Amino acid sequence: MTTTPEALYDPQEDGAEQENKPVFRNVEEFVTYRFLPMYSRPEGGQFRWCREWWRHSEAVSRFHALWHAWEVLRWEPGTGMAVWYRDHLDYQMAYLMGDTGPFRECTSRRHQDPRPLPAEPAPEGWFENEW
Repeated sequence: MTTTPEALYDPQEDGAEQENKPVFRNVEEFVTYRFLPMYSRPEGGQFRWCREWWRHSEAVSRFHALWHAWEVLRWEPGTGMAVWYRDHLDYQMAYLMGDTGPFRECTSRRHQDPRPLPAEPAPEGWFENEW
C-alpha cells in the first residue's frame, strides 16, 4: 500500500505516537499535497496564481518557510495549526497571491518570467567590508 504525504498528516497512527519526522520530502510535495488541495480561491481580482509557481524564487522561498513552519507546528497540541494559519499562512498569502506579489503578471494558464528589479553596482569603496 502506497501512502501519500497527505495521509501522513495525522501525528497519531494506530494510537501510537509517530516519530517526529517530516511529512513532506521537499517544498514541491508540500505545495502539491497540502497547499493546493487546501487553499482554493477564485483566481483574478486580488488573487493571483501561476501554474509554474516554482519559477518564482520569492514564491519558492515563501512556500519553503510555510512548509517548515507547518512541519513544526503540526506537533503542537491544541493551537499549533491555528498559530500556523494566523502567523504564517494568512500572512504569506497576502504577499504570495496578492496583486503586487510574485505572480502579479501570471495566470493559472500563463506563466510570465519574473523581472528582477534593476540595479547599478555601487562605486568601488562605497561599502566597507564587514569580514
